[in-house]
Amino acid sequence: MHASLRHTVVTPPAFAFEEAPRARRASTTPPVLLVPGLGDSGPDHWQSLWRRERPEFRRVMQDDFDVPDLGIWAAAVARAIDAARKPPIVVAHGFGCLAAIHAATFYRRPLAGALLVAPSDPQRWRVSPLLSHARLPFRATLVASTNDPLLTHARAAAFAEVWGARLVTLPDAGHINAESGLGAWPQGLVLLDELLRERAATEACGTS
Repeated sequence: MHASLRHTVVTPPAFAFEEAPRARRASTTPPVLLVPGLGDSGPDHWQSLWRRERPEFRRVMQDDFDVPDLGIWAAAVARAIDAARKPPIVVAHGFGCLAAIHAATFYRRPLAGALLVAPSDPQRWRVSPLLSHARLPFRATLVASTNDPLLTHARAAAFAEVWGARLVTLPDAGHINAESGLGAWPQGLVLLDELLRERAATEACGTS
């Protein structure tokens, strides 16, 4: 069982992610931050597979992946955003989606975009009053399964509408994790690439 939820407000100091190779840092493409959910992402999770294939992606680390404290988790995401060379795109899963949104809205950290995959239901962790219920100030894609045990598709669609996110539905994909049999989930990389291209087009037009 997970510990009772706490919401601890933390001043984000420096560095809460696995370092990327320094040779990759000259790119003008927004950095990508992987934000795992509860229990971290195991070796067969698509986030871990992406990290192995794309070492320039950085993984946000938590002091305890088994204790869902929204404030502490969001502060770790905020630290990673602060350390990035420019506003990143976050690729978050489960409770990590809630932490990423909270980092951007409560801690007011800038993001270039977000791929929110199988968010956990904030009511499950009693954090719904703490989360933003307004349109997010960045482009976002929310990926939901029709049979996710942690968030009904109807509620996922409602969150996508409230946050102004594009909704992508995967049929019968469970919690969109290693148990879903997606492997490295190439469709997810396509969705990430779309966010990256949209950001590049926005920057080319001189808008945010």
